[in-house]
Formats: sequence, structure tokens, C-alpha cells
Amino acid sequence: MRETANQFINVGWDVTVVTIAQDSWELDSGIDLTLLEQVDPRVKVVELPLSREDLETDIRLFDEARALNPTKWVTELRKRQARTFPEASFGEWRGVLEQAALDIHQEHPADLLLASCVPYVNLAAAWKLWEEARVPYAVDFRDGWSIDVIEGTEAFSRESELGRWEQEILDHAVSLWVVNDPIAEHYRARYPNFADRVRVVRNGYDADSSPGRAHKPDLDAGLVFGYLGTVNFTATHLEKVLDAWRAAREQEPLLANARFEVRGHIGNGAGRGATRHAEILKESEADGVHFGGPASKAEVAEIYARWDAMVLILIGGRYVTSGKVYEYMATGLPIVSAHVVEHDASNVLRGHPLWTGAVGLDVNAMTEAFVSAAHMAVDTSDEAHSKAMAHADQYTRESLMTVAVRELVDQLTADKAEHVSAGGTAALPEKSIVTGGPAS
Repeated sequence: MRETANQFINVGWDVTVVTIAQDSWELDSGIDLTLLEQVDPRVKVVELPLSREDLETDIRLFDEARALNPTKWVTELRKRQARTFPEASFGEWRGVLEQAALDIHQEHPADLLLASCVPYVNLAAAWKLWEEARVPYAVDFRDGWSIDVIEGTEAFSRESELGRWEQEILDHAVSLWVVNDPIAEHYRARYPNFADRVRVVRNGYDADSSPGRAHKPDLDAGLVFGYLGTVNFTATHLEKVLDAWRAAREQEPLLANARFEVRGHIGNGAGRGATRHAEILKESEADGVHFGGPASKAEVAEIYARWDAMVLILIGGRYVTSGKVYEYMATGLPIVSAHVVEHDASNVLRGHPLWTGAVGLDVNAMTEAFVSAAHMAVDTSDEAHSKAMAHADQYTRESLMTVAVRELVDQLTADKAEHVSAGGTAALPEKSIVTGGPAS
């Protein structure tokens, strides 16, 4: 979303980003303020006073009903939120978001609203501005709405309230962005009349996240494997990966003194860091496993520069790509895949010269992958390392978003021209955009 805003600036548009306050993001998932440094200073940011009531942890602020029966209180909260918009946790944000879009448009008329989801209640603001002022809008679903990307099944039927919302929104949208081809196929099949407006806009990676160094492991200090990303997989998934790691260290001399570093957020809200995952990582310290906590964007390249191989742990299957796979490829380091075989990350990695392949979550197969990666780390030449980094060049976020934004502008221009030829004149664009989602 940051790169989207920046690229609209680069093609001459005025950009206003509508988001929630920083302390609300901190309450939810945590934020990395270093990302704000890369937002073009010409981007105007409007922070709305919205937050999730259920994430409040100060019991002095609880009312009597919540204090006496917190489970019932949350159940009633979800019902109340869904009456405004059919989305748990965020439904009641609808009115504030809609009014913000209308106020911004009144002050500086918008030519396009790009709704970034999640939360999906952002779509209500796009629809409101369309109803009231006929401002065109596009939708950035990323992982989609009517597809459960983890289970690979339909999330809701077309006849449901959610289905009616999605149908109505897409019937009038300029374009729909999703992160990979399987999700795009889902939407093209679900809405054939809208198929030509579905675009695959991959996540990509920021070029400054790549360490850009020659591959020279320090065998005396020990090889270092690393995982950087949100710990959103199950505890069982993590245990299997660490079982394979433990077995590989026992079998392979190159791994006898190796370390496995895990960096990233564990859990969210009040449960951040207080999960079974944290306990598992702590219990594995004797096996060279170390949890270093979250990392800021500014640290990423430096962290990768200290590692000798990457461990890609992902949930989901063919409908999930992840954003980290592109960044991992750009390190030019060996990559161990710890995800199901039929995963979209496998499609992205295909052709990467230092990938150990998709072997599924079988402990024995992952053990062999760790061993293979250790040998790659030691035996890879600088030339092969550079070739591996080059495989990721096509996925830089700047290049991907440059194309996506220009395509969207062209589509909007074509739609305006069609409207003019069909029924009269239209005002020239004032080149302003309102986007939903965080400023970073």
C-alpha cells in the first residue's frame, strides 16, 4: 500500500491515505514506524479515531458486563458490529469511514478511491462515495474475500449477505487486484462478466531489503539459518520444522554448530508473545534455536546479511503466496521450504537455483532439505549466488506497482472516454485519490 501511494504520486496524482491512528495499529498487531520514512512526503495522511474495543487490555476501562462475563460481552459485541456491516471486529467502523470519504471528496474532489482490504468494511466507504458522488473506485483484495485462501474453499455463497456485498461492489468497480493467479481464477470464474477487470498484482519486495553481498559463510562460527516473518502458523507446524532441524543437526556435520534464528511477531493483541509458539522456541534453545523478536524494516537487509540460508515457513496452499517469498529469493541464499507442496510460493520459487524444492511437511523430507541447504550454503560460488539474486529482480515492489498503477490509470481513462462517447462530456481528472488502509 505504501508503494501504491508512492507510485500514484510518481504519475502526477494527489494522494490522500485514510487510515486509523498509530496507537490503534499498535494495539492490534504492532507497527513498524521506519516504514513511514519511505512514504512520499507529498502523500496526505488522515488518521481516524477508530480502534477495536475487544483489544483493550486496561481492565479499569471495562464496563460491568465485560468484567463479569467477558466471553458473553465479546459475543454480543460481534453481533452488534455485524448489524452495521457483516464483518466481525470492524463492522461498526462503517459510518466513520463513509463520512471521512465524503468529507475528503467535498474538500478536494476525488477521481478515484482505491479500497485496500482488510478490513472489508473499507468497501462501504468506496460504495458510499460512488452512490453519493459517482466517484470511480477500484478494489485491492490481496487475498480475496469470497475465497478462504487457507482452506482453499468458498468463504461464503453468492446468496449470503457477504456475497451480495461482494457482487454489488465488483459490479461497479474499475478493477480488482489480487496477489496471485489462483485467486484471480476464482474471481474470473465467479464473476465472468467482470473477468477482464481482474488483475494479478503480486506483493513483491523492496530492493533495499536485499543484503546484496557475496555468499561467504563462517564455518567456524557455524552456519546460520533464518526465518523472518509473522509467526502465524500452528504450533504443530512449528514443531515439525524444529524436529527436522534437530534431526539435520544430528546427521550433518556442517550443521553440528549451526543456529536457527527466528525473527518476527508472535500472536496479536494482548496475546502477542504469550503463545505456545514462544514456549516451543524457548524449549529449543539447546538445539541452536534463537528467537530474536520483531525486526524493523530498517534492520532487514542487515539481518539477512548475517544469515547463510532461509527457512520459508508458510500456511495455506495453492491460493497463498506470501510476501516474504520474494524477499527471501532476493537474498540469493539457499531456501528451505516448510509448506505444503501445492503452494503458490512453489510457483514463484520454481527456477530459483538455490531452492531445495517443495517437499511438504514430512519431517524426514524437511530434514534432507536442511542438509541440502547447508551444502548449498558452503559450496555456492559468487556467480551462482548472483544468479539466485537475479531470479528475484522481476519481483521488485517498485517495478510491480509501477505497472499496476499505470494500468489502473489507463483503465480509468478508458472508462471515462467510453462514458463521454456514450453520453456527453466529463470533467478532466483532478488527479486525486483516496485509499483505504494503513499509511505504511
